Amino acid sequence: MEWKKISGGIKIFPDGAFDLKNTFDCGQCFRWNEREDGSYEGIVRGRYARLYRDGDGIVIENCTEDDLGSVWLDYFDLRNDYDSIRKEISDGCPQLTCAVESIDGIRILAQEPWEALCSFIISQNNNIPRIKGIIERLCASFGDESDGGRSFPTAQRLAVLSPEELAPLRAGFRARYIIDAARKVSEGSVRLDKMYEAPIDGCRRELMTITGVGQKVAECTLLYGLHRLEAFPVDVWMKKALSDNFAGVSPDSIGRYAGVAQQYIFHYSRLAEGAVKGGKK
Repeated sequence: MEWKKISGGIKIFPDGAFDLKNTFDCGQCFRWNEREDGSYEGIVRGRYARLYRDGDGIVIENCTEDDLGSVWLDYFDLRNDYDSIRKEISDGCPQLTCAVESIDGIRILAQEPWEALCSFIISQNNNIPRIKGIIERLCASFGDESDGGRSFPTAQRLAVLSPEELAPLRAGFRARYIIDAARKVSEGSVRLDKMYEAPIDGCRRELMTITGVGQKVAECTLLYGLHRLEAFPVDVWMKKALSDNFAGVSPDSIGRYAGVAQQYIFHYSRLAEGAVKGGKK
């Protein structure tokens, strides 16, 4: 990937497509918000940034060379060429070619593992506006001050609280799950830092020792928080998408980029569902 320093930030030229809307609004993250001018702003590991497309590149405002190397290269997975990943998925599983070609520019973000775990606990039986609202209140109440807002509170900060103290977040039954997760991560019975390279089945089992964490939340944590690109979150909607459009396709048949393929399957199936509904009208 090439980049250059500009006034107020850094302009990057990723290998492979990088579409901001497709990446930030696909359901993998909840702290990036679109502004009226089409740019996106968010806070990652205590660092605020605003991103927007400029010609053939993307500008990361408020970004230094050190920030690019220590945060953004990994966070936006800029070391990977997603055009090559898309080709590998299609070559290995031709049945998915139509899905891969249905949308461009999605990249899997390498989010902070604790933030991803907590966010997807909050996401259970919830919609994106409510998820974002709960997370915003969580950060405002317990996060540290940061340039442009507040950082995501650490597990250690939340571990000393009770579910009742989270009542102002309006998280409902999820408050108890958040506290249990924070305590297990804080005390070390769930070791997120060991899950980047540990056998994935063991990581799933360890995550599911947390109250309220089932297969879907565990898989989302592995994919979006630990960048285990072979992880493949499945819920009722994804089961239907596979059954209706890709019978016989499984994570094993896709291979090492199953998590990336999952995003294409989800998007393609939404388009297909919309076409069917449109036809009925």
